[in-house]
Formats: sequence, structure tokens, C-alpha cells
Amino acid sequence: MKATLSKPRLGSRGKPEESRSAILRAAVQEFAEHGIAGARTDAIARAAHVNKALLYYYFKDKETLYGAVLDDVFSRLKNVVLQPLQSEMPPRRKVLAYVGAYFDFIAGNPLYPKLVQREMMRAGRGRSPHLKHIVEEHFRPIYREVSLLLNQGIAAGEFRPVDPTHFVPSIVALVVFYFSTAPVMQMLAQFDPLAPERIAERRASVLDFISAALFRNSGSRRKENPSEHSQ
Repeated sequence: MKATLSKPRLGSRGKPEESRSAILRAAVQEFAEHGIAGARTDAIARAAHVNKALLYYYFKDKETLYGAVLDDVFSRLKNVVLQPLQSEMPPRRKVLAYVGAYFDFIAGNPLYPKLVQREMMRAGRGRSPHLKHIVEEHFRPIYREVSLLLNQGIAAGEFRPVDPTHFVPSIVALVVFYFSTAPVMQMLAQFDPLAPERIAERRASVLDFISAALFRNSGSRRKENPSEHSQ
């Protein structure tokens, strides 16, 4: 009779990547709903289908787990949006591809705005040991690429002369605010703002708003550059 090899369970150390990913997914829900102070590691372990000891095997304490969740969220966002930003598309197409990718990422992960909002409030009270890492590792590369794109579009005469310092956070606000205030939107507009058709409408509206705020049409370029007529 041949000996059969037992398959490791998800909650064992035999599948470290699967176990770790399951813990992070469960932790996003718990931290988004309750913040780090109110989150319970036993609830995270239960939702991830791992035992609590295994959770502490991967993450030494709740703060470490919280930092890993933030790092995972922002690394995923960075990987998604850097693809269009580092492509060879012309400025107009590139900025819309970036905003669309950003919007789709948030729409597919609606808990993320709430999680980030909680962390920004915590950071505002000087209690975040993670903010510097998040800014340097994730925010700064995205900000640098978007600022470069805006300046390239301005230099090419495709974009209005906007200040990236203000325009970049305005893009973020347009994308994120809708999802972070979905319960309020539901009461105001009396429809489900997270229904697929409403999300599609919002996506189109955001892209239209960015286009209107940023793009120059050919007529305005001629009007605002009279020196072209004297050459």
C-alpha cells in the first residue's frame, strides 16, 4: 500500500503565500470597517480561515499587519497606474488611460478609500509609523510620473498650463471621493452609487471633467498663441 502525502491546508505554513494573501484580504475588510484601534486579529484570522497563531507567525503584531495591508494596497495601485503612465501613448491618451486605470482600480476595491481615509486621519494626528514609507515608496513615483506627463502635455500645447501640485490631488479627489462618500450619495441621489451602471456613468463623467479641465482644443491653441501667426 502506497503512502499518501497529505496536502497542506490553507491555514498551515505549507502554503505561505496563499495564507499570507488570505490574511491580507481579510485584514483590509476589518481595518476599513473598524480602523486599527477597533480591528480584532481573531476576527481577521477567522475570516482568513487561519488560526491566530499562524497570523502572528507572518505578522508579529497588529501594527505590522496594518502596515503590510497598506503596503499591499498601495503597491497594487502603483503597479496598475504606472503601466499607462510609462507607456508611449501621446499625452491626451496617456492621461485618460491613467485616470481610467486609477478609477477602475478603486471601483474594483471599494473598501480601499475608507481604509486610506482612516490612515490619513491617523497620520494627521501624528500617529502613523507608516506614512513616510507609503509616500516615498508609492505616492512619490506616481506623483512624479503624473507631473512629468502634465508638463509634457503643457509643453506640447496639448494641455492648459496647470500646476501639478494642485492638479494631481484634484484628479485623486475626483476618483476617490465618489466611493468614499457612497452612503451619502445614495441618500442624496436616491440610487445605488455602486451599481455597475452608475459606476460606468461616474467613470465617463470623471474622464469628461478631466478633459474639459485640462485639454486645449485646436481653436484655443491658435487663439492663445498669436505668435504662431507672425512666423
